Amino acid sequence: MSVNLTDMKTALKFDSDERRWQAVVERQPAADGAFVYSVKTTGVYCRPSCAARLARRENVRFHATPKDAERSGFRACKRCRPNQPIAKQSHEAAVANACRLIESAAELPGLESLAKSVGLSQSHFHRVFKALTGITPKTYATALRTKRVRHGLASGKSVTAAAYSAGFQSSSRFYAASWKMLGMTPKKYRAGGRGEKIRFAVGQCSLGSILVAATDKGICAVALGDDPSALVNDLHDRFRQSELIGGVAKFEKLVAQVIGFVERPSAGCNLPLDVQGTAFQQRVWQLLCKIPCGKTATYTQIARRLGRPSAVRAVASAIAANPIAVAIPCHRVIRTGGALAGYRWGIDRKAALLARESANENGTTAKSKSLRPPSSPRRESSWQELP
Repeated sequence: MSVNLTDMKTALKFDSDERRWQAVVERQPAADGAFVYSVKTTGVYCRPSCAARLARRENVRFHATPKDAERSGFRACKRCRPNQPIAKQSHEAAVANACRLIESAAELPGLESLAKSVGLSQSHFHRVFKALTGITPKTYATALRTKRVRHGLASGKSVTAAAYSAGFQSSSRFYAASWKMLGMTPKKYRAGGRGEKIRFAVGQCSLGSILVAATDKGICAVALGDDPSALVNDLHDRFRQSELIGGVAKFEKLVAQVIGFVERPSAGCNLPLDVQGTAFQQRVWQLLCKIPCGKTATYTQIARRLGRPSAVRAVASAIAANPIAVAIPCHRVIRTGGALAGYRWGIDRKAALLARESANENGTTAKSKSLRPPSSPRRESSWQELP
């Protein structure tokens, strides 16, 4: 027989009548599922978190399960419905069902249809879906549709076939959304990005060589390193089918702006970005941009902020995949306890960036030659302090 360790831990937490009564007094949601309580004067039994008026202690009895309470002659409270599944479990089932409906539908269903299918109102369903997944149903559907389109085009399907298999019912709707989904025209994507123009330039900053590349939409890469030619080769490998254009005088001004941001991070970077990634990666990168200059956050804190506390490894993978150094500040993410962990462009550069930002915050001047990690771990900033 399998044993649910979570249920066991919850039950042990409320293993005495004194602890159970305290949970009822405080209306602790964590106690729901561990026991129910009945009130002799009303003949009703409730969840510990029930918002009903608190009964006198001498009239209260505790029961391990709703069935135990009913066998003792009590009926379920109509307010908290203790004989029904816990709301979180019910919500998780509803969201999982909605995701399956989106994934199996030939044409992506609307919010009203999804909410009706899982038995919730539109507004309630929208709130529950976003609370549990971190994204809206529309964003989930768009990410799924984008994945289908990319897979179809990459596998050799015609543009029309890929569009219809992804759930688009007309070519006009597909072409209207294709640039945002693919970052280029469908035909170019099908050809592996052939013909896409990417301008780039390499400069020098206090952290070594820096490469900046951009499409017509915005910056698509910022890389740091010791060897300029290696940075250019890496860019070629990433955009093998694109047309790379270097040596443009106007573009070098953009590089100068990025270098200025590297040297003075407190000034902020308001340049447009064109970064492609999965829906989850995009959420992680957006959250990184909310970490203020001079602050840090841990991988665990970010996972919790995303509503995915167990997804620490997935968060780390998304951070490692970030193609835009400094502007998407993945260097501000550290391990629990203050260790710097890894950094795509070198741990020394990460230490230097953090020291520089900390110095800016404190109104002091960082030593530009210092590229070694600090001798003692940085104090971990509270994620709750961040916006």
